[in-house]
Amino acid sequence: MHKAVLLDTSFFLRFLKENDPLCKNADGYYKYFLEHEIDLMVSTISIAEYCVGGNINELPLKDIRILPFNLDHAKRTGEFAKIVFQNKDNLKLQERNIIPNDSKLFAQADIEKNIEFYLSSDTESIKIYNLLKKVSNPGFIFIDLKTPYNKQFGFLAL
Repeated sequence: MHKAVLLDTSFFLRFLKENDPLCKNADGYYKYFLEHEIDLMVSTISIAEYCVGGNINELPLKDIRILPFNLDHAKRTGEFAKIVFQNKDNLKLQERNIIPNDSKLFAQADIEKNIEFYLSSDTESIKIYNLLKKVSNPGFIFIDLKTPYNKQFGFLAL
């Protein structure tokens, strides 16, 4: 079983916009994962979010596996959302719906054992991940897109 990374909506928004300050980082991760045979995955949830302002044909789906949201993901989402709701006053989140997407995507990354990484530029979701890490130890590593891939994986970029 290959290692995999779950790419969230913010990754694609950065990756597909050449003038975005994080486009270079997104492109670096994309190439790194392909070169190291780490499967790129996207949730149907992220595709739905992307399609609010974009078109599915803009996504590089030839290189990416689509991950449907299923019953196991739903059960884990409930567990994660419960933790977040119990701690929402301590999180200092900007206004957002907690259960809809962060908890769902994290549940998918946690349930799918080949997913080792979750890549996002969403600073609010980092707060939720850090809470979950303290309480339930999710089975994946959150990678902040603001950190270049070579720094994340500990080598010099050539």
